[in-house]
Amino acid sequence: MENTSSLLIYVFIGIHVLFSMVGFENKSFFDNYKFNINALRNKEYYRLITSGLLHADLSHLLFNMYTLYIFAPIVTHYFGDISFLVMYMFSLIASGIFSYYIHQKELYYSAIGASGAVSGILYAAILIYPEMSLYLFFIPIPIPAYLFAVGYLLYSIYGMKKNIGNIGHDAHFAGAVSGLLIAAFFSPQLVLNRPFLVGFLLFPIIGYAIYEKMLKK
Repeated sequence: MENTSSLLIYVFIGIHVLFSMVGFENKSFFDNYKFNINALRNKEYYRLITSGLLHADLSHLLFNMYTLYIFAPIVTHYFGDISFLVMYMFSLIASGIFSYYIHQKELYYSAIGASGAVSGILYAAILIYPEMSLYLFFIPIPIPAYLFAVGYLLYSIYGMKKNIGNIGHDAHFAGAVSGLLIAAFFSPQLVLNRPFLVGFLLFPIIGYAIYEKMLKK
């Protein structure tokens, strides 16, 4: 299964690279397949998927593909290839739907990148292997994966509220949550074996939901 999984990951990354490279060179192609609120209102739903294959530039593409390359094997080894594909697509589409919900009044809002789906794979990997350590470029010491997970969610929520940078914080947040949910769905034992970890990871998600509910009152 490992050889099959490795081949799948390489093919998957290759599709992203090919699609993105065409987008780099062809603005019309890029515009026709990116995430766009007005286009989605016109029922161009395929953009929920194709936008995840496009990237802003080479560094954006490399960062997402490197993250996928590192964490996808954890997910495929534990769940298998088909479940990995379902998880990836579920996270990609869910992150797009959530972004549409957040920005639905901004007709010209556009976005691209696999970050939402990759976040889903990353968080599924953290649920599988929470004791692993992660290294960030600006922090020279290893960070426990479960602490990174919560910090990332909190930062994504803050980024959404403060509209920080040209980054789809909403897609990152929704993708991460989707990855946790689908991983728990595929393997409830992961949740049963780690109730405190799951509670810790759910803390910022529940907090965000409560905050949004209070705003609507």
